[in-house]
Amino acid sequence: MAETMKERKDMDPQYMWDLSTLFKNDEEWNNALPELDEMIKKLPEYQGKLNNAKTIREFFDFDTHLGRKLSDFYCYASLRNCEDTRDSDAQAMEAKAYQVYTAYATAISFAEPEILSLDEEVLESIVHSDDLKPYAFNMQKLLDQKPHVLSAKEEALLAAFTETLGAPSKISESLQDADMTFESVTDSNGEVHELNQSNYILLQMSEDRTLRLNAFKSFYKGFKQHINTFAATYNGCIKEAVAEAQVRHYESSRAMSMAYEHVPGVVYDSLVDTVRKFMPEMYRYVRLRKQMLGLDELHYYDVYTPLVAGSSKSYTYEEAQQMVLDAVTPLGKDYVNRVKQAYKDRWIDVYPNNGKRGGAFSSGTYDSNPYILTSFTGTLDSVSTIAHEMGHSQHTWLSNHTQTPQNADYTLFVAEVASTVNENLLVEQLLQKTTEPKERLALLNHYLEGFKGTVYRQTMFAEFERDAHAMAERGEAITAASMNTLYKNLIKDYFGEDLVIDDEVQYEWARIPHFYRPFYVYKYATSYCAAVALSEAILNNEDGAVKKYLEFLSMGGSAYPLDELKHAGVDFSTPEPVSRALTKFSQILDDVEETLKKL
Repeated sequence: MAETMKERKDMDPQYMWDLSTLFKNDEEWNNALPELDEMIKKLPEYQGKLNNAKTIREFFDFDTHLGRKLSDFYCYASLRNCEDTRDSDAQAMEAKAYQVYTAYATAISFAEPEILSLDEEVLESIVHSDDLKPYAFNMQKLLDQKPHVLSAKEEALLAAFTETLGAPSKISESLQDADMTFESVTDSNGEVHELNQSNYILLQMSEDRTLRLNAFKSFYKGFKQHINTFAATYNGCIKEAVAEAQVRHYESSRAMSMAYEHVPGVVYDSLVDTVRKFMPEMYRYVRLRKQMLGLDELHYYDVYTPLVAGSSKSYTYEEAQQMVLDAVTPLGKDYVNRVKQAYKDRWIDVYPNNGKRGGAFSSGTYDSNPYILTSFTGTLDSVSTIAHEMGHSQHTWLSNHTQTPQNADYTLFVAEVASTVNENLLVEQLLQKTTEPKERLALLNHYLEGFKGTVYRQTMFAEFERDAHAMAERGEAITAASMNTLYKNLIKDYFGEDLVIDDEVQYEWARIPHFYRPFYVYKYATSYCAAVALSEAILNNEDGAVKKYLEFLSMGGSAYPLDELKHAGVDFSTPEPVSRALTKFSQILDDVEETLKKL
């Protein structure tokens, strides 16, 4: 029997995050609640008074202060719940934090409609007053929303339903992370392996095809058993987004989602169109994978396993730490030292444990350390995940230490740039050190997986979301059958005729949590394309590349994201960044073919 995961209480504390920069313990967290409640109760005192620059400034200062405390409160509860999603105390903490946030959203819902209801001339003078200089960009973003902000009563009503409207996402998450179990699977030697959310992809990377097949069938059998529930939760998510867009007078739920970041729909559509133009390169990759694995048929359970047998090199966590440090060396001494600080101060929750939330992320607040959750298993992917999440955390740290609180939060459109730059720096650095063909192929495979998984796959997800929301807007039913069909057809389009489409594939959409944050996934693809351009500029020592990149990371949310990227040297007003990235993908395929000749 393969080794089973430990319970949280049995984990080594040195590999667990230290949340004390948020709260020292649960008791201190609980003691913060009365102050939050009192501050939230004071918000309505400003109602009816937001008609001059001085009072609006006072209100913004108070709200910023409250927001920092609320962010700490919510973040701590959320991270505690991620440690073990079965822990009823942690579940209750996150539920309480969500209730407090809902109370806050309700209490403050009057503010934006009240400010935007002011006479045009009065509002113009307020926006350009000296009192509001620290909030100038915030006011500009607020003005952008003017046509879509409802009356104070309507905003209050919507805010009161915040928790209810967020239920589909929470139900889906709880079903996957806490309630769903999967049948154990056997490998070709008859050895039994536990199967769960955290180790599924690891098993799919195994060189044992029997294990891959059995894990694939068991995993999606679990999703098939709950597919109608997942369809119901996703239907609720889509209908909520569509209804809000209609109420707020947006042309679509996608337009509403993209408006806040000031990103036009043409960027989304250009991404899809450009990726589709480069689909022959993806088909070339699929054929190459089939050839290198020596398979008569390539199935979906064959798309993660290493291209070269025996190339599944394993790394200790300590080795992974040094590999990340080596990779980010081109970004300068200060950047390297902050990564060392992250290791020393235990920003990272390293290993999987029973009940721990699957996946990986970087979190934190303006006043805390950044925090990283991962489930390190020793693979190159695990090392890359550390580099990836460290990119997020360094972006957060630089933003928080450069910008004021109101301008620190960078938008989702640029959120994946720093993480992917780090991934690319890692693989390029390892390629430079490698002379052995098998090892080089393993690294090139990892590089190809980044393009496949992030540019092609996330763009496929973007098409799925765009089409699913459009179906709802046309009045078509969002059912398990319609979502299964939509997803399966996209798999056929994106992988081509050389991939056998097993029935289980159609259920994969149900396991993608980002679909519950509408129109988020396309930003992974655009970010990856931006990161290709930036990492190549850094490694090629282009004039000012590192300086402009670090300035970009320090901008936080002080400008619109397309303008921030343009400052760093990436212009999404054209298809060029996407074309450049997929040209790089083609070049890596060339490298694989040349390296194969040396075996």
